[in-house]
Amino acid sequence: MKIRILGSGTSSGVPRIGNDWGACDPAEPRNRRSRASMLVSTETTRILIDTSPDMREQLLAAEVDTVDAVIWTHDHADHCHGIDDLRQVFHALGRPVRGLARPETCRRISERFDYVFAGRPGYRQTATIDILPNEIRIGDITVRSVDQPHGTIYSAGLRFEHGGKAIGYATDFNEMTRDMQFLYQDLRIWIVDALRRRPHPTHPHLDQVLEWVRDFRPIRAALMHMDNSMDYRSLRAELPAHVEPGYDGLELTA
Repeated sequence: MKIRILGSGTSSGVPRIGNDWGACDPAEPRNRRSRASMLVSTETTRILIDTSPDMREQLLAAEVDTVDAVIWTHDHADHCHGIDDLRQVFHALGRPVRGLARPETCRRISERFDYVFAGRPGYRQTATIDILPNEIRIGDITVRSVDQPHGTIYSAGLRFEHGGKAIGYATDFNEMTRDMQFLYQDLRIWIVDALRRRPHPTHPHLDQVLEWVRDFRPIRAALMHMDNSMDYRSLRAELPAHVEPGYDGLELTA
């Protein structure tokens, strides 16, 4: 099982509009971050996590045109407003793309993008959407999920299992609940939100994440959803050997 970070940036990406690189070195290509999205795959199954506004470029870079399912973690714009690009995935598949989300996210996305799921005169339905349960099998990957506090809403925390190995994905949350602690035990790889060094009201900051990594002991961890204060080379020099700053296009195999 393999995971590819399609987008490693926060909602404004890096650089921000205005060519604002912040503390990030513009000469380091791994500092150029598109909005957060992920791809989990085996030889027979491919799952897309979120449809970021940069989805088209992300899938072109990954040379991917079909997926077996898409899971939306929550309905914030940087995680779902690339949904119209599923139209081309629909054409490649020859059928609507299977979509899944936790109940409240499912309701919100269904209402906002009703034309995607119901179609309109002259335009076919390009995706379906169903509730993501606590556990589901998609192809040969078992997906487990829990609700993560994210400000006034919840995001989906995800665990992917295949062949006795597990990958965890935790983005957009501000509290580590008991259910989350259980979900992120015994991981080969943990991809986790680390927005910045300073505390943030709805995202984890670097010191929090490193404490959780020490507690949960994944074999490898990669940081993502990072803003323009998080320079790749500076982070690489200070992080433990088994923790790395993620970047667009990084692939890790469990």
